[in-house]
Amino acid sequence: MGFSHINIELEKGNVKIKLRPDLAPNHVERITELASEGFYDGVVFHRVIPNFMAQTGDPTGTGTGSSEKPNLNQEFSDENHVRGTASMARSADPNSANSQFFICFGDCSWLNGQYTVWGEVEEGMELIDQIKKGEDESGVVQNPDKMIKVVPVEG
Repeated sequence: MGFSHINIELEKGNVKIKLRPDLAPNHVERITELASEGFYDGVVFHRVIPNFMAQTGDPTGTGTGSSEKPNLNQEFSDENHVRGTASMARSADPNSANSQFFICFGDCSWLNGQYTVWGEVEEGMELIDQIKKGEDESGVVQNPDKMIKVVPVEG
């Protein structure tokens, strides 16, 4: 049947993200592939901005790293960036998403149509709310929280 969710184990519990291959099949494939390989295990939330989003997926923890896989072409949709939306981070190039992603804390509608939505938090959003925040507008986090283990789940 294939993967329907990814499970992110945090120190305080588990977050279940429903995958949306109907919106972004290539991005869902990448996320599940990296999760299956253990790529995200131990990776920190390096950029967390209150009332905006928590970003992760960079193995270097700096915001400049990615996987060794090729970048993905954008799969923008009309889906709204709202509380619990999981979307791909990228550089100024719309076709530069690779492994980094973010989860929205609330309405981020100004991102609509500019970033690829690939999932939505189904369980554990209160745990995402508790992730350690950055101390200034850059969102860079000192001693950041990490994803202990990330696995795709069939369903």
